[in-house]
Amino acid sequence: MLQRTVDAELLRFADSKEKKCLVVRGARQVGKTWSVRNLGNCGKFPSFIEINFLKSPDLKKIFSGNLDVDTLLLNFSLYLPNRAFIPGKTLLFLDEIQECPEAITSLKFWAEDGRFRVIASGSMLGIDYKRPSSYPVGSVRYLDMSSLSFSEFLQAIGVNSQLIDILRDCFHQGNPVPDAIHQQMMKYLKLYIAIGGMPEVVQLYTDTNSFSETDVRQREILQDYRYDIAHYAPPSEKIKAEKCYFSLPEQLDKENHKFQYSIVEPRGTKRKFGSSIDWLENADLVTICPAVTKIEAPLKDFSDSDNFRLYPRDIGLFLSMYDFSIKQKLLTGGSEIGQAKGGIYEALIACMLAQNRHKLYFYKNDTTKLELEFLMDSPDGVIPIEVKAGNNRSRSLDRILQSETIPYGYKLISGNAGMTGKKRSIPLYMAMFL
Repeated sequence: MLQRTVDAELLRFADSKEKKCLVVRGARQVGKTWSVRNLGNCGKFPSFIEINFLKSPDLKKIFSGNLDVDTLLLNFSLYLPNRAFIPGKTLLFLDEIQECPEAITSLKFWAEDGRFRVIASGSMLGIDYKRPSSYPVGSVRYLDMSSLSFSEFLQAIGVNSQLIDILRDCFHQGNPVPDAIHQQMMKYLKLYIAIGGMPEVVQLYTDTNSFSETDVRQREILQDYRYDIAHYAPPSEKIKAEKCYFSLPEQLDKENHKFQYSIVEPRGTKRKFGSSIDWLENADLVTICPAVTKIEAPLKDFSDSDNFRLYPRDIGLFLSMYDFSIKQKLLTGGSEIGQAKGGIYEALIACMLAQNRHKLYFYKNDTTKLELEFLMDSPDGVIPIEVKAGNNRSRSLDRILQSETIPYGYKLISGNAGMTGKKRSIPLYMAMFL
């Protein structure tokens, strides 16, 4: 059974005294439904009632009239007569809620009533684009969910949690990882790149140990995403959003990883495709990483929205946009991947940092030839991050660290940990601790 860190947050919600409803957000198939069901069946709630508006569209009728809780309870008794609402002991789960705008509106009244715990879940593909005019602002709190992080992936494939604790201690203390552990972790990291974090894919791998079967399932999910984009995107964005999403490999294979509309379509422009990029970000399918003109906090004050890089949210799905031979080469050495290697590892780190809720920026100065893959705001100041798929020199990071305003920086490498002045070199897999 896959263990998710979000499960602990769901338990805290179940035990809290607040009356607000919880909305679990995230891309399709990242495990939202499974985690809420796990909470509902853990024994905390004698009554667990689940509605899936995609699977049972007729149940939208429950929310077709007045939305006060007493009326809704009466409607439930008509359509689901065997389900009992017990005050203080019932968890109501409204799944795929983006399919029923009236159910979204009803969250305000469930929260005001306060007798029952209510969790709603829905794909980000639709939840913000079918938002009713009377959205329950102030009556809900949100829990964002992504595919499995690298640490969750390690636990899923049977890696002892004590090993992760050893790695965390090495990270915080700045110590090298024992060589045998380091070599094994680099193998696990390549496995994570190939498998990714989609729960169904990870479970399939643990059950079958088959890369070919997991690759087939990943490509099926990508096809599902094509259908979902066609279903949920506004009519004016359907084809454009799909083209932008599936252009990711070509965008990141370039020496310059800046997103270029001309890659999507010859003579493509921001005017034509810009809103499609925004839609993909809101659907939680991509992470936008804008450039900054100045390395100074707060970074958003110096961001350039016209100059950005676009990264996937799941590294395994991204790799499945390539031919299967790329996975084979990665897992057997990786040196033959060629130009794609830098983009793949950069996308990996972007996924790992985004899973840790970081807002990402990058810096590139064509005059000084300085380039930093990622910059992050922190309480200490701006933290620069340079990503090296190998263990090459970090000229840009070394130059940036000369500034007194930059407290320290990270060089992510395939080698082991070490420290030189303000530069912390850490293995690529330690990005899970940033």
